[in-house]
Amino acid sequence: MTTRPRVAVLDYGSGNLRSVARALARSGAEVSVTADFEAALGAQGLVVPGVGAYAACMAGLRAVRGDQVIDRRLAGSRPVLGICVGMQVLFAEGVEHGVRTQGCGQWPGTVQRLHATVLPHMGWNTVRAPAGSLLFAGIGRAERFYFVHSYAALGLPLPAGGYLRPPALTWAEHGEPFIAAVENGPLTATQFYPEKSGDAGAALLTNWLETLR
Repeated sequence: MTTRPRVAVLDYGSGNLRSVARALARSGAEVSVTADFEAALGAQGLVVPGVGAYAACMAGLRAVRGDQVIDRRLAGSRPVLGICVGMQVLFAEGVEHGVRTQGCGQWPGTVQRLHATVLPHMGWNTVRAPAGSLLFAGIGRAERFYFVHSYAALGLPLPAGGYLRPPALTWAEHGEPFIAAVENGPLTATQFYPEKSGDAGAALLTNWLETLR
């Protein structure tokens, strides 16, 4: 009998916690929703969801030492999955309404407002995943994922020689190209909501859970 991977969904006051937990459970995980540092550190996988303003999410994350648990987990190559603003806070900083907020700094780059006629970007969109992607393995190019956001990372400016294996980037477009997902060893993130993305999102979560085994 295959053991269900143990996944903690970090509760820091922001995110679709229950819908994320239900989607992970349907995809085969044993899920707990927690704000406890040790529980989040000890799980096989950690999911960091996020909804709302960048600054508010970072304040909530720091209040439960979420930035520290992410850093500690990655130092030990223990998987982390960020979703929506939970992805955005992994970058160096975010700028909203002229306010610049320091992020977790796991990746360089700035999260900023999209240049698009209609905002927020709300609804279904296709993505362009890189060859060899583990996250999108078996998922067709025509599949769509569900987005709700006005801000995004428009690039990942890598320092020369800073990565032995550069992060794999998946792109989408709304007004301009933006990063829809990142795969970087134990650190993975999506700008879209896999838990709201139907069969394609379920397949993606299943792929992520496979990396925990």
